Amino acid sequence: MSDLRYKRVLLKLSGEALMGNQEFGIDPAVPARLAEEIRPVFDAGVQIAVVIGGGNIFRGVQVAAGGMDRAQGDSMGMLATVMNALALQDTFEHAGMDSRVMSAISMRQIAEPYIRRRAIRHMEKGRIVILAAGTGNPFFTTDTGAALRACEVNAEVLMKATNVDGVYDCDPKKNTDAVKYEKVTYDEVLTKNLKVMDAAAIALCRDNKMPIMIFDINADGGFRKAVEGENVGTIVYEKEN
Repeated sequence: MSDLRYKRVLLKLSGEALMGNQEFGIDPAVPARLAEEIRPVFDAGVQIAVVIGGGNIFRGVQVAAGGMDRAQGDSMGMLATVMNALALQDTFEHAGMDSRVMSAISMRQIAEPYIRRRAIRHMEKGRIVILAAGTGNPFFTTDTGAALRACEVNAEVLMKATNVDGVYDCDPKKNTDAVKYEKVTYDEVLTKNLKVMDAAAIALCRDNKMPIMIFDINADGGFRKAVEGENVGTIVYEKEN
């Protein structure tokens, strides 16, 4: 592997990414492929934290629209992220990558409580840290949780894995003339409503100068190339004065 641009990264994965072609749950082939993508970066000594969503199992916003209390629904969604985190841990460890699940909601029998210094120490010891249960609070998305954790563990970049190779001015799947951004500022994301992450996550990254890279997780070697600094997606950054 060529010289690495980043030595410590936080990877944000959506729960939906684990579904594959299914309508619900986890397609075992998907975590296995993710492990193959992550393995070269792990072997190169990059410190990796992962934040996983839970939309493949439960989404609080959707059930709140159907009448359930939003806080209750979000709590159920946070539990879904723990299930996904345990599935990722099992896959990573079968692939020979030591990992730890840390949860923002206390459940000591199956996951460590999230403690910032302990999470950093795990990464320093060469363990992938899988961060579950978002921020531990309702009304916050796992995107916001990823932004918060990236800042807390002093990651050099927040990498958001998507099914698209970057940020476009409109939906490239619906518009063939969609224009891709190679770089875009935090403020442009907010003012143009580019749907990179929710506004709270973008604002948190902007205030802490945390760059965000959006890339296609389905592209072979995409994660490795992104860590090496290749232009494989879109970078959200703070424009210099």
